[in-house]
Amino acid sequence: MALNRIYLDWNATAPLSAAARAAMLDAFDLPGNASSVHAEGRAARNMLDKARRQVAALVAAKPANVTFVSGATEGANFLLTPDYRMGRAPIRIGRLYVSAIEHPAIREGGRFEPVDVVEVPVTPAGVLDLVALESLLSAHDKTIGMPMVAVMLVNNETGIIQPVREAAALVHAAGGLMIVDAVQAVGRMGVDIQALDADFMIISSHKIGGPKGAGAVISRGEVLMPKPLIRGGGQEKGYRSGTENFHAVIGFGAAAEAAGTDVSGRNAAIEAIRARLEEGMRRAAPDVIIHGASVARVANTSFFTLPGLKSETGQIAFDLEGVALSAGSACSSGKVGESHVLTAMGHDPKLGALRISLGPETTQADVDRAIAAFAKIAGRRKTTGEAA
Repeated sequence: MALNRIYLDWNATAPLSAAARAAMLDAFDLPGNASSVHAEGRAARNMLDKARRQVAALVAAKPANVTFVSGATEGANFLLTPDYRMGRAPIRIGRLYVSAIEHPAIREGGRFEPVDVVEVPVTPAGVLDLVALESLLSAHDKTIGMPMVAVMLVNNETGIIQPVREAAALVHAAGGLMIVDAVQAVGRMGVDIQALDADFMIISSHKIGGPKGAGAVISRGEVLMPKPLIRGGGQEKGYRSGTENFHAVIGFGAAAEAAGTDVSGRNAAIEAIRARLEEGMRRAAPDVIIHGASVARVANTSFFTLPGLKSETGQIAFDLEGVALSAGSACSSGKVGESHVLTAMGHDPKLGALRISLGPETTQADVDRAIAAFAKIAGRRKTTGEAA
């Protein structure tokens, strides 16, 4: 890849951090299986336990409540099931309620039948509609089982922070379970599973500078758990059998520790850079629409529309200018389609939008180059009606 390119797609994948890389290199020197009882196995187990502590600390959880999985999609499929157990007693979940702006991994409903998945609307500002959620929970038929609600803490496209704590209060008042997708939140704001009153939380390694192929499901307690996802040798307390993705998990742990260090200071600097970016975009194209600018967002995300510019056209145009960004969520095998998030917010589904997401290594010079590319693309749009 050319050295003069600018990477502004941290919400899709953050570059591998130095801490994660160093931890993984150390792990490659260990030959043992963490399930083995000999010295080499115990050494591997010690490293795995350390990673579990590091990941737990990122969300103020107990290490024993961390289950390692291959990523957030697998974590969602683990948690989103009608079949739970309270100790040895089976617990039935009757219906799953998901917000209209959830990541496809949640919106697909995991192991629920499609008929049992109910969409909860959001406001035009892109925030979960708590009144609608309360109404749906009030109408829930408890004879079919408990309600489950899944809401992301931070939207992956807009960066808007969702009222998870308030939603959890409604869910628990209705006798339900609260699942929180914190993938885009950890490292970008303080996250505390207890303070949010979440029953379960999902996070992903590669969003915070760890390697791809690792993630975690984190529970608030140890008694209530879903039906095992993979049966076999009993790893991860039997919930996710199979030898752990050891080297990726070790890198994940190191990345989690780094992501949890000086969160407020790091993100204050990123927010200043984003303000510079959005001010420059508004100067270059006063008609630019920055979605979510009127509500609370994490510091690193800017989701914008240039009227008359299609998402796929804009993404290609920026790529040709040496700027890597996204047209919404990077979760559909490279496909660029209409944003379900914008549709849920009440916008025309054909309205195009692009996402710039920044990271700790993003510089003012990077942003200035992105602004220059934006101005060039916007200028062509004004001339031709669409960027070339």
